[in-house]
Amino acid sequence: MNTIKSLVKRYQLGGLVLLALLLVVVLPLTLDIFRLNLVGKYLTYAFVAVGLVMVWGYGGVLSLGQGVFFGLGGYAMAMFLKLEASDPETTKIQSTPGIPDFMDWNQITQLPLMWLPFKSLTLTLLLVVAVPTVLAWIISFAMFKRRVGGVYFAIITQAVALIVTVLIIGQQGYTGGVNGMTDLKTLLGWDTRTDSAKYILYFVCVGLLLASIVLCRWIQTSKLGTLLLAMRDKEDRVRFSGYDVSNFRVFTFCLAAALSGIGGALFSLQVGFMSPSFVGIVPSIEMVIFAAVGGRMSLVGAVYGTLLVNAGKTLFSESFPDLWLFLMAALFIGVTMAFPMGLAGLWEDNVKPWWRRRQLERRTHAARLAAAQAAYPELPAAAHPAPPAAPTAPEANAYGAPLPDGVGRQGA
Repeated sequence: MNTIKSLVKRYQLGGLVLLALLLVVVLPLTLDIFRLNLVGKYLTYAFVAVGLVMVWGYGGVLSLGQGVFFGLGGYAMAMFLKLEASDPETTKIQSTPGIPDFMDWNQITQLPLMWLPFKSLTLTLLLVVAVPTVLAWIISFAMFKRRVGGVYFAIITQAVALIVTVLIIGQQGYTGGVNGMTDLKTLLGWDTRTDSAKYILYFVCVGLLLASIVLCRWIQTSKLGTLLLAMRDKEDRVRFSGYDVSNFRVFTFCLAAALSGIGGALFSLQVGFMSPSFVGIVPSIEMVIFAAVGGRMSLVGAVYGTLLVNAGKTLFSESFPDLWLFLMAALFIGVTMAFPMGLAGLWEDNVKPWWRRRQLERRTHAARLAAAQAAYPELPAAAHPAPPAAPTAPEANAYGAPLPDGVGRQGA
């Protein structure tokens, strides 16, 4: 038991346990299958937000093109599902049976070479991770080795997102064009549209997301995590200490890309289609907003931010179809202005100190009451003199150290 407690305290897994209870127990018991499937779709975006916490929050590098890696993972899985849905029996009315319908419409008479690996589910699962990771390695290696960072790197990732979107739309015969890949129904003959399949896919998504958070948290508590924070704050000092800063950033960027690819693959499975609308600049910026609202330094907060923003988008679009974009903009601006560190910052800076003060007051009150009862045992409990007010816990700065006397949080 002590070992478990020490692990929970060391890796700060308390918030993860609460998140797991919410996703595994509370939501499946309270939501119908339609809403639960929506939550499952939101959680696929959370993979990108978790990766952004590692790249942006810990690595100090803002990427505005994470939708590219999400889309590549989604297209990899969609290609396998589309090939399964395009068997010769199903496509016998086409000019060329056995190929996807959009290829037949574009007068392609045989399956392109790039599609052949996606006939195997094993290769597809490998490519879901490998394709985004390889592209991320090429981009990050070229940029970080030349010490390109900051706003320049953000602009370059935006340009990559635009280029990939134009490429996908332009190669209509190979990618489905602007319509994307639709009518994805089965996985190895298993109908993914049934209610039972939606439940299974939801729990698979939750399990992989929680595992990703544990992996990233383990990295944060390791020496690598310490170096990432040091590089974010004092990059030159880390470089002068003999470390190759670029290699660490390349690794972190590739990790975020791999997580995004897994999220995209799960999106294709749960939603049943993939299109270039999830690859471009707009979805990439939205994914950054998910991490910003939840807290760019908190893995668990990024998941809550993703759920909050997407739930707000669904609620506003259903209730106020003419105003929902303005309401979403107001939500983004309000949260970022009121809570610069997101929901996680609100919890760390306000809720936790308040809770600690309450606990300290209760313990002090109980100790003083016990002392009064020991000093006056002949008096009933109600007649004991009321203990003086307990002192409040000193406020702390962002690093957990108490502030000097007379300096409050607002004054600091």
